[in-house]
Amino acid sequence: MAAPTFDLQSHSTASDGALPPAAVVAAAHGAGVELLALSDHDTVDGLDEAFEAAAATDGALTLVSAVEISSLDLGDIDLHILGYGIDHHDPVLLARLELWRDDRWIRGERMAEAMRENGWQVTLPQRGDQPLGRPQIAAAIFDDPANGQRAAAEGLANSTDLLVAYLVPGAPGYRGRTAPTVGQAVEAIHEAGGKAIWAHPYWDFRDEDQHEATRDVLERFAALGGDGVEAFYISYTEDQTRRLVELAAGLDMLTTGSADFHGPDNPNFSSFRDFGLYDLEPNLGSIDPR
Repeated sequence: MAAPTFDLQSHSTASDGALPPAAVVAAAHGAGVELLALSDHDTVDGLDEAFEAAAATDGALTLVSAVEISSLDLGDIDLHILGYGIDHHDPVLLARLELWRDDRWIRGERMAEAMRENGWQVTLPQRGDQPLGRPQIAAAIFDDPANGQRAAAEGLANSTDLLVAYLVPGAPGYRGRTAPTVGQAVEAIHEAGGKAIWAHPYWDFRDEDQHEATRDVLERFAALGGDGVEAFYISYTEDQTRRLVELAAGLDMLTTGSADFHGPDNPNFSSFRDFGLYDLEPNLGSIDPR
């Protein structure tokens, strides 16, 4: 089965990725990606550099302007909303993203304090323009030699294991966001001219009730004006993919996909085009400008 030629979620050093924006574009181009989105967390700071790099491919790679906004759903569920085709110079969008990055730092500091109370050594990076999210907190803890013995004793092989064990809803280090809500994220994306897509739903729901929970949230997302769902993803099974495509079709929503590239050495998200289509047809709509 041929790998997809689009990959609509990737991250650079503008947020939690390992490569500069131009290098992300170069890596995608080298992997055969023809339609790429750079979707850093709560920031669009890498997009100008990425567009310059995409232009250098002489039309072989088309870049879509994007952002991934962390938002708060009912029940204190942290949902990530991808905005595609946004005007990344829109002053209202830029002001909103700055405000939400500030909120994310406050939340991150609360989680760091909770982890200290749990006995972990936590030294956060210096506050700057980059967002502070759970991956950065988990990496700061896991990479600290003072935590090595405990991490090994608990079977935590990498920072992702630590995040799942301590920084997800219900875990001892998790603290919820206060803003933006999903509705506010959708509104911001639409007012900047973009499409709002729910990212990696099965990352948010993993238990035996995941299908019902995902359906309920997707219906709520659609009612708030959401445009689609990331139905194709690196960690999805064929059954999960087919369920999402079916749900999206019933709600007349778009379906996108990605391997969520974060860098060549990332333990989980190190490649492009590494997700299955399972003979299903994505519905990218106007997200694909080609």
